[in-house]
Amino acid sequence: MDQHDRTQHYIGGQWVQPSGTDRIAVVNPATEQVIGHVPAGTVDDVDRAVTAARNAFDPGVSMAECRDRVARLVAALEPRLPDIATTIGQEIGAPLKVQRGVQTAVPMAIASSYRDLLEETNFEEQVGNSLVIREPYGVVGAITPWNYPLYQVVAKVLPAVAAGCTVVLKPSEVAPLSVYQFVEAAHEAGLPPGVLNLVTGYGPEVGEAVAGHPGVDLVSFTGSTATGRRVASIAADTIKKVCLELGGKSANIILDDADLDTAVKVGVGNAFLNSGQTCAAWTRMLVPESRYDEALLLARQAAQRYTVGDPFDPATRLGPLASQTQQARVRGYIERAVADGARLVTGGPEPARERGYFIAPTVLADVHSASELAQQEVFGPVLAVMSYRDDDEALRIANDTMYGLSGAIWSADHRRAIALARQIQTGQLDINGAPYNPRAPFGGYKKSGIGRELGPAGLEEYLQTKSVQLPDSVISQQE
Repeated sequence: MDQHDRTQHYIGGQWVQPSGTDRIAVVNPATEQVIGHVPAGTVDDVDRAVTAARNAFDPGVSMAECRDRVARLVAALEPRLPDIATTIGQEIGAPLKVQRGVQTAVPMAIASSYRDLLEETNFEEQVGNSLVIREPYGVVGAITPWNYPLYQVVAKVLPAVAAGCTVVLKPSEVAPLSVYQFVEAAHEAGLPPGVLNLVTGYGPEVGEAVAGHPGVDLVSFTGSTATGRRVASIAADTIKKVCLELGGKSANIILDDADLDTAVKVGVGNAFLNSGQTCAAWTRMLVPESRYDEALLLARQAAQRYTVGDPFDPATRLGPLASQTQQARVRGYIERAVADGARLVTGGPEPARERGYFIAPTVLADVHSASELAQQEVFGPVLAVMSYRDDDEALRIANDTMYGLSGAIWSADHRRAIALARQIQTGQLDINGAPYNPRAPFGGYKKSGIGRELGPAGLEEYLQTKSVQLPDSVISQQE
């Protein structure tokens, strides 16, 4: 048996045998070795999970019960974080610092934020002569990706449970092992049977079954724009709510009065975070023509400091891509960009190590805004550096993609930066490296998605709104 073999789904508060016998191998991308297996679920497994979630759903669940469920889950999750971090390092190749930071500490901050948010939230308010009531949406189908396996599960499951919903969770088959550890925490927390259910499997079977199931009231999906389009299409047949967090091609705009050294260094780090496998990565660096050559030199120096290697070596800053398919995809983007006229500053398409799905940190210059590299999400450690003449051209380039998920602006004048930020069509922007806020809404404009995650906005996605109009006699009694 491999290190992480899992043979069961989690349905109705119990670990249960799958309806089929097929299994999915989970591969360590740094070693190319199989480290475990999970069940390849079926439509029947999804149906059992939805039935359990439907039976567990109580539209009248009290706020006190929701608070208790979330608090118990947060308490059970925290001591498991070191083990979860190690598993994520094994299943996607995240380096130690990334394992312990954005892969686990950030999800813990998000989970805690929902525990605290419920202490401040009132699900009822009076608006004129109406009592406005927010009620749990129902059964949620949560379909999560491989790049941030715990983060994405927490960003969906915690607000759903906080709202009083029940959940059928389908994680990516590339990185499902850490999700099992999360579900074990939920089981230990004593969530009522059926509140959280786990079915592993492939997207075309399990994911589509979740999205199209008539017993699912809301489907929340994070992944590629192409797959999100498919999820939305399937969900439309049953008229269910769809929340989509999709791709990005975010611009990092460095204005002419910015601290160039800091802006470039932080920008390179953001682009290469998690081996570039981040939907909100600032993958286009926009630099004034007058400082372009200086910025390229700084970007090359910063990129070359990203040591590629074993994710569990403390010296490693850049791990592998998550799969052989992903490695081949990223290599193709680099090769086509060079053929299209981009200039290779550092890195390149060749594998960075003999074993494992590694790509060297890559910086490309002279990238045209209409080119494939400037328009498409690469999802690897590949940074496109582009020049602009003035603020108007920087704004045009920033908005010139089908995406609108994230971005950044650097300037010595924060008023100038904020004025520019107001014109950029994107869901979030950082100014001068501002810190992450787990309670700020996260989501995209244009084809980067529909809806928001995190904080109060993320909680609202899982609530239905009911208006009860009150007669004058009731209003007068309340006054």
